[in-house]
Amino acid sequence: MIETLKDLPLGVDGVSATGKVSRDDYEQVLVPILEDARRDGRRLRLLYQLGPTFEGLTPGGAWEDAKVGLRFLRIFDGCAVVTDVAWIRDAVQLASFVMPCPVRVFANRDRDEAAEWLHSLPEVAAVSHRILPESGVMVVEVHEALRTQDFDALALAADVWIEAHGGLQGFVIHARAFPGWENLASVLRHVRFVRDHQRKIRRIALVVDSAMATLAPVVAEHFIQAEIKSFAYDHLDDAITWAGARPARSAATPTTPTTGGPSAGVH
Repeated sequence: MIETLKDLPLGVDGVSATGKVSRDDYEQVLVPILEDARRDGRRLRLLYQLGPTFEGLTPGGAWEDAKVGLRFLRIFDGCAVVTDVAWIRDAVQLASFVMPCPVRVFANRDRDEAAEWLHSLPEVAAVSHRILPESGVMVVEVHEALRTQDFDALALAADVWIEAHGGLQGFVIHARAFPGWENLASVLRHVRFVRDHQRKIRRIALVVDSAMATLAPVVAEHFIQAEIKSFAYDHLDDAITWAGARPARSAATPTTPTTGGPSAGVH
C-alpha cells in the first residue's frame, strides 16, 4: 500500500510504500497528489520512501509506476527516493542521469536528510508566470538564462488553460533584456514550446528594453501565426490590455428588400 507522509517540511510532498504496491495504490494515493499539483500549476518536490516492510510491486503496480513517471515527469523540481533495497537504489541512480530534475537516493535512516535536501533546492526560477483569468492572457517574467525546466513549467500551465478554454488570448513576455539560454537543450526546448503552442495563441506582446524589441517581431512573423507587437519595458499594463483585447465584431450589413418595391414610408 501507499500512504501519504505528513511530517515533512513546507513545500515537500511525500509518500511511503509498504507491503505489496498495486495499481490501485497508485491511482488512489499518488496520482491525486500529482493531478492536484498539475491542475494548480505547482511544481513538486517529492519524497518517495520504500520502507523496511516494502515487498515489491504487483505486475499492475509496476506498469502504473512506469506510466505515472512518464505522465508527470515535467512537474517535478526534485525527487528523493528513500530505500535500502539495493536494486532500486542502483536503478534510480542510473535513471537520475537522464531525469530533467535533481534526483537523489537516501537510506531509510536518512529520511530526514532527504526531506531537508528537497526543501533546500533553489526557489528562484529563471522564469515566472501567471495567467490572468479575466482576459486569458499569460504574463511571463524573464529573469535569468532560460532552462529546460522553465519551458516545462510554462507548457504545463499553458496546456491546462488551453485544454479548458481552447487557446490563450494573449502571451506577454516581460524582460529588461533577453538573457539567453542555459545550454543547447534549453534552446531546443524553446523551439519545441513555440512549435507546440504558437497556433493556440492569438496575440504575443514583447515588453523588452533591448534590440530584441524591434528585431524579434520582424523575425518571428515568418514562423508564428499570432499577431506580434513590441512595447517599452515600463508599459506592461498597455501590453496586457492589447494582448487581451477581443476582436471587434463587425456590424451586420442591412439587407435590401428584393421584392415588393420601395420600402414603406418612401415616396
